[in-house]
Amino acid sequence: MISRLKCNFISSMSSDSQSQSSPVSDKSVLEPLADPNKFHKQVSIDPEPDSLDSVLSNPHSYPITIIPNRPTTYYGLTMHNGKPFTKEASYRSRNFRPGSMRKVRRRAVFKNGDCNVLQKNLTRRRLRFLQDMYTTLVDSQWRWTLLAFALSFILSWLIFAVLWWLIMYTHGDLEELHLPHNQEESGWEPCVSAINGFTSCFLFSIETQHTIGYGVRTTSEHCPEAIFMMCFQSIYGVMSSAFMAGIVFAKMTRAKQRAQTLLFSKNAVICQRDGILSLMFRVGDMRKSHIIGAGVRAQLIRTRSTKEGEVMTQHFTELEIGADECGSDIFFIWPMVIEHKIDENSPLYNMSATDLLHDKFEIVVMLEGTVESTGQSTQARSSYINTEILWGHRFDPVVVYNKDRQAYEIDYARFNETTQVDTPLCSARDLNEIYKIQEGFTTPAETTFTMRQLSLNPSEQAS
Repeated sequence: MISRLKCNFISSMSSDSQSQSSPVSDKSVLEPLADPNKFHKQVSIDPEPDSLDSVLSNPHSYPITIIPNRPTTYYGLTMHNGKPFTKEASYRSRNFRPGSMRKVRRRAVFKNGDCNVLQKNLTRRRLRFLQDMYTTLVDSQWRWTLLAFALSFILSWLIFAVLWWLIMYTHGDLEELHLPHNQEESGWEPCVSAINGFTSCFLFSIETQHTIGYGVRTTSEHCPEAIFMMCFQSIYGVMSSAFMAGIVFAKMTRAKQRAQTLLFSKNAVICQRDGILSLMFRVGDMRKSHIIGAGVRAQLIRTRSTKEGEVMTQHFTELEIGADECGSDIFFIWPMVIEHKIDENSPLYNMSATDLLHDKFEIVVMLEGTVESTGQSTQARSSYINTEILWGHRFDPVVVYNKDRQAYEIDYARFNETTQVDTPLCSARDLNEIYKIQEGFTTPAETTFTMRQLSLNPSEQAS
């Protein structure tokens, strides 16, 4: 423990009676030397000061650690006059030891499921995106989709209005004697009736494209080019309306929106289950319409070095996970705790609580399934870095049976709540070795004798 706390002091251990009769004064404990690197003190330390409260309860066992670039105050004491100050819980806790440095990995997946990935130096990027216009508009933001939706109609109205105006102009319908108020006197047969200028052409373009049919402007049989243009614009209007309506519908019903109501716990936890260290996180669904065929996956992103010396900074490793005894396929009707057993096949087998703070890794979790109401596949994602994994915690239950309402009740206010439990701080490998040593204390002769007794008949046992 002395080496783990990295305290610079000279320990003078005495019996309990001696320590009670002659306690060390505060002045001798806190008296610094001229050289801070040679700071010594004589204290009596508990065998296992595991918590900050246990250390503070014994004023003669304060562990002093001198660290550069930190204030001179530490653990409630000052190095100059010995006056107490407000303790900082972040310096000493169950998940953090003095002198340890937390290394935070850059996220590949944010907590909301978005991927932290940027692309650059793509050749012919705009051309490739324009070739797949449907997917581009579906993936774009709503303001760009609505802008494209409005421009597709307005520009088409204007373009066809110009074409109608050219047809009228070449046919001579826009001459003064051929205008609608002079057509009875001159006996002129126009391509389209009730056309006075470009504004009338624009209105007729809108009516033709959307089959409004007010009954004022109509195409005559004396102008073949007008008949062809009316057919072409009608076909274009149907196709453009179907295309834009499909994009809007796809954006409103895409699986990404359904994933917003799928929840992941804020933290993951590590504790023991049936004597085995397990990594656990919780998933939940806020809607009553369930996810059909729900499946959960988890992958570990960690730096790995090959035998040839190649450093793979983004190496993916699949984690074997499951809920209860159902594996990764779950009946997702209420929040479930997903478990990964840290056994010999787990990449976390050699990781202890201290290694968890020093290591850099990210666990990406994915929930996949089919939306019951729409039949579309959906995927929700989240991730946990090393600082978001609580060692020695367990999730609180959130599902209870309400006798008054005769139904199971889910309390989402406790969805992220955990309880601290006693958990070994060693790795799963060391824990298994300890179990093997404990099993080795059983006498082989006694075990053999007991098995021989079980194999004998009752008469032979009596003899």
